[in-house]
Amino acid sequence: MAKIAIITDSNSGITQKQGEEQGIYVLPMPFMINDETYFEDVNLDAEKFYQEQTAGSDILTSQPSPESVTSLWDKLLGEGYDEIVHIPMSSGLSGSCQSAMMLAQDYDGKVQVVNNQRISVTQRQSAFDAKVLAANGYHAEEIREKLEADKFNSSIYIMLDTLYYLKKGGRITPAAAALGTILRLKPVLQIQGEKLDAYAKARTTEQGKSIMVKAIKSDMESRFGGITDGTGYHIAMAHTQNLAAAEAWREEVSKEFPAADIYIDRLPLSIACHIGPGALAITATKKMTYERS
Repeated sequence: MAKIAIITDSNSGITQKQGEEQGIYVLPMPFMINDETYFEDVNLDAEKFYQEQTAGSDILTSQPSPESVTSLWDKLLGEGYDEIVHIPMSSGLSGSCQSAMMLAQDYDGKVQVVNNQRISVTQRQSAFDAKVLAANGYHAEEIREKLEADKFNSSIYIMLDTLYYLKKGGRITPAAAALGTILRLKPVLQIQGEKLDAYAKARTTEQGKSIMVKAIKSDMESRFGGITDGTGYHIAMAHTQNLAAAEAWREEVSKEFPAADIYIDRLPLSIACHIGPGALAITATKKMTYERS
C-alpha cells in the first residue's frame, strides 16, 4: 500500500499542533499587517489578529509562496512518502489552489492537488476524509477524484455582526453599509462551491440564526438526501471572536439536529479579514462513504 501524505492549509482551522497529532501537514497562510509578514498559527494567533483588526491596521491576505509549497512536498517525498494529497482552500476564494495545481505538474502525478472548493470546518473534514481513504488503500489520484466528486455535498452560512469590514474591503458601497448600519441589518452569507455570496438580510441576531438553520435544513432536503435530524452529516459551527455566543447557540442547534455531534471552531483568519469579529456560522457536510463502489 502506498504511503500517502495529507497536506492542507491553516484555512482548514487545523492548528500546527492538531496537525502533528492527526498526521496531517498544515501550511500556514501568510498575512501582511502594516507591511509586515505574519503566518497564521506560527507568529500570528487569533488574539493578535483581532487586536490589529480592531485597531484599524492594514491587513492583507496572501497565499503560500511556491517555495514553501514545493519545499514541503520535496521534504515529504524525500522522507519516504510515495504520494501526496494537497487540499488547499477553495479555488474560488484564493489563487493558492491554482498555483499548487501548476506546481504539481512537475511531480509526475506524485502530488495530487484537490480542488473541492472547501474552507474552514468543511476543508478540515476533507483532510480527515483523505486520511481515512488513504488508510483504506486509495491512491492519491483516487482520493483527489473522490473528494472532488463530493465537493457540493456541503454548505456554510455565515451571519455578520457588522458591515464595516465589507465596506473597508470594497465589497459593498459606503452607502449600502451606512443604510445597513442604520437598519441594524445582519447580513447572512453563504458558501456553496466556489464563492462567498449574499444569501439574506436579518433584522436581529435571532432572526439570522433562524434563517441559517432553515437554510441548512432546506439543503438537506433538496440537495443532500432528505434527512434533516443530522443523521449522516457532519454539523459544525464556526465564529469570528465569538466563541461564547457559538457555544450558547450550539444548545439551540442541537435540538434541531439531535442525531449530530456538533463541533465548534473559529472561522479562518482569511475570512475574518473580510467580515470582522462577531460572526456566527453553521455548516453541514454529508458524511462520505469510504468503501469502494
